[in-house]
Amino acid sequence: MLRRNLQHEPALRSELLSADQMELYGVVLANRHRASARTLTNSLLARLADNEATLAHASVMLTRAVGKGLRITPAAEWLLDNDYLIEEQIRTAQRDLPKGYSRELPRLLNGPSAKLPRVYDIALETIAHGDGRVDRESLSRFVASYQTVTPLKLGELWAIPIMLRLGLIENLRRVAV
Repeated sequence: MLRRNLQHEPALRSELLSADQMELYGVVLANRHRASARTLTNSLLARLADNEATLAHASVMLTRAVGKGLRITPAAEWLLDNDYLIEEQIRTAQRDLPKGYSRELPRLLNGPSAKLPRVYDIALETIAHGDGRVDRESLSRFVASYQTVTPLKLGELWAIPIMLRLGLIENLRRVAV
């Protein structure tokens, strides 16, 4: 969509996995994760604010392009058409993630999501292996199998929906840039 003036990060995409495969992958991921007791920083809300600004900038740039009569991709059209829904999801995420809450969550010590909450990485993996779609059965089986190796804390289980929302907003940012 927009490739100029904004830093590009690849979209969250990995091999598409079925519910059965996600169940198996839960065990693999749990064995791979190394976590500490708590997250010391609260970078998720800062990243959400950055994502909001980036998506707003993308929307402005796309609106200008349309105003100049330039053609935009179907994905860019979708972004413009659903701008209000994206804003609504950002507001919901800001409301539902209490300031400082993510500091109480175990953080990863290794991997690409090191220093971030473990449950956030679980959400990112769900999004990446579902091509941006989250299926209830697949998610349930993935989390249940993860917990056969490493039980999640109650706060992490509570945070799964908000972490999915944050991850999906992150992915929108990556696709928009």
